[in-house]
Amino acid sequence: MPPQHASARIDSLDARILALFTEDPDVGVLGASRRLGVARGTVQARLDRLQSRGVIASFAPTISPAALGFPVTAFCTLEIRQRSGHGPVVEHLAAIPEVLEIHTITGQGDLLIKVVATDNTDLGRVVDLVVDDVHVIRANTSISLRTHLHHRTGPLVGRALRP
Repeated sequence: MPPQHASARIDSLDARILALFTEDPDVGVLGASRRLGVARGTVQARLDRLQSRGVIASFAPTISPAALGFPVTAFCTLEIRQRSGHGPVVEHLAAIPEVLEIHTITGQGDLLIKVVATDNTDLGRVVDLVVDDVHVIRANTSISLRTHLHHRTGPLVGRALRP
């Protein structure tokens, strides 16, 4: 097992709380305490601690771009001019609503971004916006045809349990 920070570890109650809120985000603290058989204050304290440690990054709803009219997903690897660092390019990309994620990467390219579009023609418009920056040298775009595994954390939560 790879080394981990002690603060990154969780116990079985933390794991049960995370699983419950993942499966039923509307459960609420009182509902969770009833379903888990623990005091409401315990659930709230655990949630607060998990959030302050960064384990719970957000309680925001998960939005479906497809349901909003953006069913096309693509990934672009960008090669950038690095004299000014990543900041100017990230600022440019963050101003484009269809850019959902920006990652600095190793290997081919400097940044990997996830974008969405209404259709393939609209994807061309989005890519044109992406490369319309003096710091972007080139983009290599791959369209996602089908998602086989959506973002998940459940198995990772199980892996993070204290021995």
